[in-house]
Amino acid sequence: MNLPNPDELIPRMASDLAAYLEHKGIAEPRFVGIRTGGIWVAQALLQELKRDLPLGTLDVSFYRDDFTQKGLHPQVQPSALPFEIEGQHLVLVDDVLMTGRTIRAALNELFDYGRPASVTLACLLDLEARELPIRPDIVGQILSLAPTERVKLLGPAPLAFERKDFSSAS
Repeated sequence: MNLPNPDELIPRMASDLAAYLEHKGIAEPRFVGIRTGGIWVAQALLQELKRDLPLGTLDVSFYRDDFTQKGLHPQVQPSALPFEIEGQHLVLVDDVLMTGRTIRAALNELFDYGRPASVTLACLLDLEARELPIRPDIVGQILSLAPTERVKLLGPAPLAFERKDFSSAS
């Protein structure tokens, strides 16, 4: 199966997101991207939506439940939220949803900053390999991979997917 072109998924995601927010009565959402690919996707969505809004960024490294197993990635950067979280409607953006653990970590971090009114989850790809009950509200494409395969978003421009196979045969 060929991987989709992220630049072709963004316009539909933006349209779906705009309709979703309108249906929910959310006029001024705050966008938060998860480092690194989620930031790139959030920037592309904001550009497609023609919204010049501040973008919050999260590095969830310290909030991951596998932190003690994997250690700290050498390029950890601080999160930056240039707006209040308390009472705000957030659009949390990630590139690839796999197990749900990154999203769980992001939600934990966001709630350390305050209690948002709502959180809408937008993901470019959903690999349907969840270990936690987390589903995106807005998704670019659902993709099923072999258990040994992973997908990584490359960017920031142009955005492209890279497939990796971790089986011993490759």
